[in-house]
Parts: sequence; structure tokens; C-alpha cells
Amino acid sequence: MLLAAPASADEAKGADAPKAAVGAKPRLDLNGNGDSDLIYRGLDGYLYVKAGPYTPDYQYWLPATDLREMYKDVIAPGDLNGDGPPEILTLSATGTLTLYPSAGEERTSPPTWSGDGWQKYNKIVSPGDLTGDGLGDLIARTPSGDVYLHASTGTIEGEPFAPGVKVASGWETYDQIVGLNDANGDGSGDVVTRTTEGDLYFFAGTGDPAKPFKAPKKIGYGFDTYNQLVGVDDLNGDGYGDLMGRKPNGDTYLYRSTGAGTFRTRTADAFGWQKAALFVGGGGNPDFGKHQAVGTTTDGRWWWYDSKNNGQFYPRALRNIVEPGLMRVVSSLDVDGLAEPLWVQDGQLYIGNHHFGGDWGGYDDLIGPGDLNDDGKGDLLARDTKGDLYLYRGNGLTEFEAKIKVGYGYGTYRHIVGAGDLTGDGRADVVAVAKDGTLYLYEGTGSATAPLKARVKIGYGFDIYNKFAAPGDINGDGRADLIGVNGYGDLYRYTSTGTGQLTKRVQIGYGFNIYDGLY
Repeated sequence: MLLAAPASADEAKGADAPKAAVGAKPRLDLNGNGDSDLIYRGLDGYLYVKAGPYTPDYQYWLPATDLREMYKDVIAPGDLNGDGPPEILTLSATGTLTLYPSAGEERTSPPTWSGDGWQKYNKIVSPGDLTGDGLGDLIARTPSGDVYLHASTGTIEGEPFAPGVKVASGWETYDQIVGLNDANGDGSGDVVTRTTEGDLYFFAGTGDPAKPFKAPKKIGYGFDTYNQLVGVDDLNGDGYGDLMGRKPNGDTYLYRSTGAGTFRTRTADAFGWQKAALFVGGGGNPDFGKHQAVGTTTDGRWWWYDSKNNGQFYPRALRNIVEPGLMRVVSSLDVDGLAEPLWVQDGQLYIGNHHFGGDWGGYDDLIGPGDLNDDGKGDLLARDTKGDLYLYRGNGLTEFEAKIKVGYGYGTYRHIVGAGDLTGDGRADVVAVAKDGTLYLYEGTGSATAPLKARVKIGYGFDIYNKFAAPGDINGDGRADLIGVNGYGDLYRYTSTGTGQLTKRVQIGYGFNIYDGLY
């Protein structure tokens, strides 16, 4: 698969590099022609295939058991049982990893295995063969930065992956982890990682399951210009795994491997790739739950602004009209990955088409940042009129567990918002604007009894915004973003750095003073 035509015939043949002694088999060859293809999830939630620079994209089907489900991640480990066609793995928001065998041009066979508990990792990567048996393995990173190897067992039923074995630590410093397949011709899978500062490191595979990687080597800098790095296998026929980078505006660049654990000078590829909400083989932590903002008017109208995935919004669309009350829009509480409209009337809570009963009239704010207790299900925070904060653990939108008091003194804030991860650990975080304009971060812990760490000051001067919201990731990097509206109605975006800090604001709209609320 070539995303764009090569710069020259010689480059296409890899004439400027030695041929790899051992060519790794492509991990996602859907039509059996020997080239790897690219699967991505569009902004509409469906999967698509890009098979070449001159062929139109087409929709890809998985025989899902729940047609509403939006997969949190899709992983291509390659051929796991040696029968030829590759396998595909999907990861649900609640941590179920499902194996689909014999991936073909437009669909796969029904699943042969599912395993639970994978939500304990914030990133699952398919680097290629790490154990020397020729089969694709998995590595998975925890929020604390520990890395576990799940070796392929050679079967697609029963237990296709062995229990995790810890093989590295300290990987929390990397905001992107990309499996390259074999990039240096030794037959072992390799990995590149990126720091939040944009430095790129190469981890050569060893073939030893006890110590699958050599010491990292820094091979580049300035890669923070990309919101996603993607492992695309061998693009030019020289036998080495290559890399793609996508900028927030959707432009992509190719880095062809030298065969020595480094890359040649980048070449411009294609534009318009902001259409991909998720790349199979993408290096960032997968994002799930909200990519929208909603402006509400006093007559109960809800005006939705969907993300373009490049830091901007599409024109607004009217989707809801309800009787005025306490209105909010929270991160997804079920499997569809879409933001949930929420409102309280006469003490009754409504979310989408679901009624959650009474006793909600005592709250003056409701916040839905996503999963706060590491079970993969969206949760709610509720602040009462005394400033006490309560956690309602979700179970997939049908009901909430009994409330747990998790904080007090939150009545001092003019805004409390959250939708996604600001710190790079994959956990949902919360931010709050004090009455004096100080912005505080409450980092998520994953614990139901104490879901938020002590606050940390990350900004000031935010009292200029009369409306403040968390739309989720709107620039395609998987990190949570923030938006605010000043007294003139101008809309500004703050992009997360992945470290709990924010970049300088950028104006992305105007005229938002027509709304009484922004969520």
C-alpha cells in the first residue's frame, strides 16, 4: 500500500538502501497482494480502507455484536496462526479485546475470541514478532509507564495471547508508541516512541521474550509537529517498516526506513487526513467519549458543533429542544462513543432517551469527564449547593451505582469541566476555574473512592470567559482540549500538551454570546 506515489522509481524499489535480509510479512494485507493496507475510523464512526494512492476509500465491516458500538481502538497484529490472512483486534471502551480472523478486502470472519480486563492499559501496540516465532505479539503500557509483553500463542481460539510479562518501565514519558514491524531487517519487530517535546526514539527488537528491546536510541526531534504517528509497514518494497506523520491540518508525511533504525528525510504524502479520527497503527493513546461542543439557548434549544478533527468545528446543527432546566453535555456513558445530552427538570434526571429518576434537584452542576474508576464506563460528578462533590459510577447508561462523596469546597468555582485526558496517562481529568480566574487541574486517579488528585494550578486570567467547556479531543491528538467564550462572544481553544499544561490560546470562532450556556 502506498498512500502517495513514490518520489521516483528508484525510491519505490528501495534502490538507495540494501535489501532487508529478512522481510517482515505485512500486518494488514487485506487482498493478499503482499502490500499492507491502511484502515482508519472516520469522523462518522465507521471503519474505512485506503488501499492505494489512486483507489477510492471503501467501508470496512466487522461482524459486531452491538451495531451501536464505536471501538476505542483497532489493532492489526498480523497473521497469528500462520494460515496466511491477517487478524484484526478491536478494543471496547470497557476493556474487551476481541479477535477477528482472516481479514479480507471488505470484512472479516466472525470473532473467535474475546478477553476482558484490557482497560488496565492506556495503550496496546502490535510491533511485529518479538519472540522469534514469526508471529505477531502485543505490548501494552499501563498509566504508570510499565510495559507488558503478551506473546502470541499461535492460535486464534482459546488463549491467543499469553499472560502479560513486564518487560520495561518508565514509558510514561512517551506520548506516542508506534509498532513498526521489522525496520532493520533482523526479523524482529521494532518500535518508535515520541516524547511530548517531540524527540523520537528507536527501540530495536531482540527476539528474546525476556528482554524484547535493545536500549533506545534517539533518532530525531521536532516530531511534535504531528498529532499522530502511524506505523505503515513497508511502503517501497525494501523490506523495512516505514512511518507516517499527520499534522493537525490533515497533511501527512512519509518517513522511509534506512534499514539501520533511522529514517530518510521526509517526503510529502497526501492531504485531507483529518478525516481519520483513528488510524489502525496510530501511536497516540486512543481517545473515546466526546468530540463536540453544544451551545444552549434560554428556550431550550441545543446547537451542536461537531469537531472537524483539526481544532475547528463544523457549522452548528439543531438537534434537541427541551424544556429549560439544568442542561449539560457529558462524555459518552455507553458504547457508542458519542457525547450525551443531559438535563434535570423538577428533580428528574434525563440522559438521551433514558430517565434516571428523581433526587437530582439538589445539584447545581453535573460533570461527565469520562471513566473515573478504571472500569471503562463513563461516570458522573455532581456538585450540590453546599459545594460537596459526589461520584456516580456508570454501568453503561442503564443506571448509576450509589453515590460516593469524593470532595468538598467545590462551590468556589465558576466552572468545573472535563472530557478526556489532559495528562497523557489515558485517564479522564477535570479542570476548574476559580472565581479569581485561576485554572486548576484535578488529575484522575482511576480510584472510585478518591478519583481526583489534589489540585494543581495550570493557568490564570480565565475569569475573562463567561462560558467555559471541555469538548474532548478536537485536534486529532487524542488529548482533551478546552474552549472558552469571552464577553465579546469570541471562542478560543486551548490545546493540551499531554503533560497537564495548555498551549497558547487560538481563536476559532465568534458570535457565541448568543448562547446562555456552552458544554
